[in-house]
Amino acid sequence: MRVLLIEDDDTLGHALREFIAAQGYSVDWVQDGESVFPTVQRQSYDLLILDLNLPGISGLDVLRQLQEGGRPIPVLILTARDGVEDRVAGLDAGADDYMTKPFELEELAARIRVFERRLTGQSPSTLEAGPLVFDPVGRQVRCNDERLPLSVREVSILEMLMARAGRVVTKKQIIDAMSAMEADFSENAVEVYIYRLRRRLESTGASIQTVRGFGYLLEVSAS
Repeated sequence: MRVLLIEDDDTLGHALREFIAAQGYSVDWVQDGESVFPTVQRQSYDLLILDLNLPGISGLDVLRQLQEGGRPIPVLILTARDGVEDRVAGLDAGADDYMTKPFELEELAARIRVFERRLTGQSPSTLEAGPLVFDPVGRQVRCNDERLPLSVREVSILEMLMARAGRVVTKKQIIDAMSAMEADFSENAVEVYIYRLRRRLESTGASIQTVRGFGYLLEVSAS
């Protein structure tokens, strides 16, 4: 899935671009409303993440012009405007979802996954990998209907592994994703969380394997 981020703040824009890319998506970033139109003409996008407070053309005007131009690209508004009238104006202008700043990156990732499921035609809201079932709303993992006692960070890392079960998730991908939520997240921290997750997954039918020099992959039983 390809995402276009429209955010004028340098610090937030860099952090969001890295975080979205770490979730496995292709992401481009522009910092003003005028740049949106030539960008979407050159490249097709599956989702726009749009700030409303942009220099030049406002986010609402960007939405209206995209609708009038016959380019109904799914749009997630991400803005500091938190009034009811702002939400109504954004949704009426054509946005599909609306989030206010400040926000939790884990919630943003969950909302992006909703758009991804729409794109791929997937309706289930849960993520399954062998005996493990991840609930993105409750942010919990269950095995045989029993909730695994995981911390917030353990859930986030296990979610990445479950989404790519049987494929390698590199240590850098984990660090990039976690650093967006927690500054200075190190390689040592990854190893600590992987160790803890391995202990949590004992006797579940799922295990985390180390692919030396690359990263980790989640193996699940066929049953």
